[in-house]
Amino acid sequence: MELRPRESLSATELREHQVLEGLLSRIPGLRARISGNPDDDDDDDDDDHRLVASLIQKGVSAARSDDTKGLKGAVIDWITPGWRTPESPLHRNTKTDRGFNHDCTGHLLCPVELDWTDPSTKEQLRLGEIQLSGEQWSHFLYQNYTFNPANPWEGLFRSELLVNGYKFIFTSPSSVENEPKATRSGNARIHDMKKVTLPSLAYVATQVWFALTSAATFSQLGVANYAEDLYNSIIELLEDPEELEHVSSLLAWWNQCVILPS
Repeated sequence: MELRPRESLSATELREHQVLEGLLSRIPGLRARISGNPDDDDDDDDDDHRLVASLIQKGVSAARSDDTKGLKGAVIDWITPGWRTPESPLHRNTKTDRGFNHDCTGHLLCPVELDWTDPSTKEQLRLGEIQLSGEQWSHFLYQNYTFNPANPWEGLFRSELLVNGYKFIFTSPSSVENEPKATRSGNARIHDMKKVTLPSLAYVATQVWFALTSAATFSQLGVANYAEDLYNSIIELLEDPEELEHVSSLLAWWNQCVILPS
């Protein structure tokens, strides 16, 4: 296979290459397995590639599914209790009342350029009459769920929901409440994560977004595309060289909020 020069790769391809290099460095023997042997039959190499790809995809899907199931109920516990009134409840085990169907989750999901308090906007969002994109930032991404148009970076990716979601996924569910003991090792310890990373932030934001929606599965019409756009748009912003000062400050803040195992 002819190798392409790095400068010819797109931003998406570069990120995928970084993921591959990360896997190769962490899994002993994987590089040799997928590189193949020049003396072996090409069909055998193809079979190995398909097997490795299948096993990786199964692992990714299983991990994502576990995170999704866990956050489904937990995110409701983190939302301000004042929203969970007898007249307008939010349930841990069902999602039909979430998304734009509820004032709380609707406000959190509403793009910052729209006014959730406007009854007309609220109705259009509930009816799906406003086309939304994963490239639009929602209130749940901001500290205190408040957007400052004069300073778009103020509070961005610093919300309590994101911090709780990160702790839940990467340290342990009990760490959200600062409990001293965890019942199982968190993903950060399992994968030897020493600090908060940009991809992990984007992943948590995507998972929290999905937990707030009324969607039952990621495979639901339009959900997967929105989630992918959201993840990619976050990564594009955080990897923009012109935003380095803001991103460095953001990561320093996160690494104070979330203490990963050393």
